[in-house]
Amino acid sequence: MSIVEFVHIHLSELGMRSLEHLLLCIATISFACLIAVPAGILLTRFRTLGAVAMSFASIVQTVPSLALLGLLMVITNRIGYAPSLIALFLYSLLPILQNTHSGIQQTPQSIRDAAMALGMSPQQVLWQVSLPLALPVIVAGIRTSTVLVIGTATLCAFIGAGGLGVFINRGIETINPRLVLLGVIPVSCMALIADWLIARLAKVLSPAAPGGDI
Repeated sequence: MSIVEFVHIHLSELGMRSLEHLLLCIATISFACLIAVPAGILLTRFRTLGAVAMSFASIVQTVPSLALLGLLMVITNRIGYAPSLIALFLYSLLPILQNTHSGIQQTPQSIRDAAMALGMSPQQVLWQVSLPLALPVIVAGIRTSTVLVIGTATLCAFIGAGGLGVFINRGIETINPRLVLLGVIPVSCMALIADWLIARLAKVLSPAAPGGDI
């Protein structure tokens, strides 16, 4: 059987698995942004809490992916989408949280002082000065998390969440390299496209060097 025939036979399932994978990743990153970006901003005001939150996110990153998925499967007493979404969310937190916190903190003090001298309140300085300047850094964190989530989501197939990891899992079980590649290649392309799109967004949002490289 030729490669074209092989792909054609699996084309319908490939589309379904790609959609499952994409929706899981979009849900994870959307949820992570909604939580981590406001949390990163808030933690710039509470240093002790910020250190604790960063430490927690760092510890989560060190836990092996399959171990975390298995643990959450036991805790939630469920398989499939729910434990997978929670695990991917936890993995995606650190880059977004860290970059948001760092981006806000790195606003030059001279710029803050100038804004205050113009009559801005601390809240106005945060939302109208610090946050816009930090946007490229925040987007870079989202970019890192997105690529991480797309790759890690392949492991969610082991606990019944579907996605392109199904082909990889099935290919390993049946010692079929074509099935493995049927999962690996689309995941790699998805990660590269997402990385490229978010990199373009970061360039657009950069106030210092629009159109420049990150």
